[in-house]
Amino acid sequence: MIHSGTRTVASRILALLACVTVAVALAWALPLAAQTQPAAEDTATETPAEAPAAEEAATDEAATEEAPIYPEELTNLAMDLEEFELRLLPLTADQLAALAETWQGIVQEQTSAVVEATIASRSGGKEASEADIDSIVELNDLRGDGFDRYSAVVDALEKKGGDEATVASLRNYRSAILVEETQRADWQALLRMAANWTTSEDGGLRIAKNVAIIGAAFLALLIVARFVRSYARRLFGKIPDLSKLLQAFLAMVVYWVTVAIGLMIVLSALGVDISPLFAVVGGASFIIAFAMQDTLGNLAAGLMIMINRPFDEGDYITAGGTSGTVKSVSVVSTTVTTPDNQVIVIPNSKVWGDVITNTTASDIRRVDMQFGIGYEDSIEKAQQVLEEVVTSHPAVLKDPAPVIRVGALADSSVNFIVRPWTKSADYWSVLWDLNRSVKEAFDANGISIPFPQTDMHIKMPAGAAAVPMLASGGSGSSAEAPVDYATGDDGAKDDET
Repeated sequence: MIHSGTRTVASRILALLACVTVAVALAWALPLAAQTQPAAEDTATETPAEAPAAEEAATDEAATEEAPIYPEELTNLAMDLEEFELRLLPLTADQLAALAETWQGIVQEQTSAVVEATIASRSGGKEASEADIDSIVELNDLRGDGFDRYSAVVDALEKKGGDEATVASLRNYRSAILVEETQRADWQALLRMAANWTTSEDGGLRIAKNVAIIGAAFLALLIVARFVRSYARRLFGKIPDLSKLLQAFLAMVVYWVTVAIGLMIVLSALGVDISPLFAVVGGASFIIAFAMQDTLGNLAAGLMIMINRPFDEGDYITAGGTSGTVKSVSVVSTTVTTPDNQVIVIPNSKVWGDVITNTTASDIRRVDMQFGIGYEDSIEKAQQVLEEVVTSHPAVLKDPAPVIRVGALADSSVNFIVRPWTKSADYWSVLWDLNRSVKEAFDANGISIPFPQTDMHIKMPAGAAAVPMLASGGSGSSAEAPVDYATGDDGAKDDET
């Protein structure tokens, strides 16, 4: 019995060892066979246990691909709009495109809710109740918040180079809904929505705040630009050989450039896209240039005047048929003031295209005068009197010395030329003073200033009667001849009958 039990146990142990040996051999042989077979055979010979694992991995991969590529919190309607716009900054164009589709679905659901509420308020042909209007307005306000975030995503997508067709389609979707819905909406609901929009933080209050910011920024820009212009004017004044006109022009350019740059910075900070403005300006530049040919000609002439400096502010000029003191020169016109205080504006093209006479360009000027004496007066005495009068005037310069000479023997007088030099600012006072002083000096010294005279010499033939003299009264009538009735003359004129 013992021997038979022992043999049974041994046989079982041997059988177990054989099974283990076979299992080890199979485990070692199967990987080698898998390496030598093609990939197609591997697929065909998959065991039923391996198939569910592969399907599960594929499902996980598909789920990973369908997962949103943007932060989940960006679909939260309760997020503040400014915070929402800030969180859009790190996203790429692909992320923004996916987020835009998500928000399109959100506003689509909100629009469906608005439509259902509107249909319910009109069911049965009844007028909308206050509760229905309140419900529609509340849904519209909620949908308005959704559209704000939807538009913010679309704008960000456009700025980051998103597909133009996609951006246009997203915007057309919003526009179509708002236009159609406004046309079909109840007027009471529209009034209520307008009132709510006016007082909402993301609506009227936000626009009012932006307008106030722009207004305050514009005033601040004007103040800053004035300071910049004043500083630039002082800086330009230190540059030698730079005319006052060009200084004023450059300072004006600095002023408006400062204002323009400041406005662009403010608008960009408020989220306003200013890139379309450059496109509009570029497209309209050709039309503006064609329509303003004369103005552009005046502009070019004004720049030539400022660069070449034929005159400056305060100079007395004659240009374009007008004489006066230059008050200012803009890019299109020159403003002068005449001696009788008339203000005349001359286009720069006429100024630059005409002869320009700058009377006050030099520091000193010569005063040209002429005085006549009678032929019976002494030339030496007149010369001495003129020299004394001219040299005694305090504004007459000694260098260059004045010139006093007999200039011409005219028909009625001996003419002296008197040409003293004086400062340009004293020109008119010297001219007027010397005219008065010479007249007084000639009168005091018995020197006459003749006026034009005509001597008439009448030659009568021999035996002719003398020409009767004009009456002393200057009436022009001659004295009547005595009547001699003995000769048959009755005193009547020959043409009397």
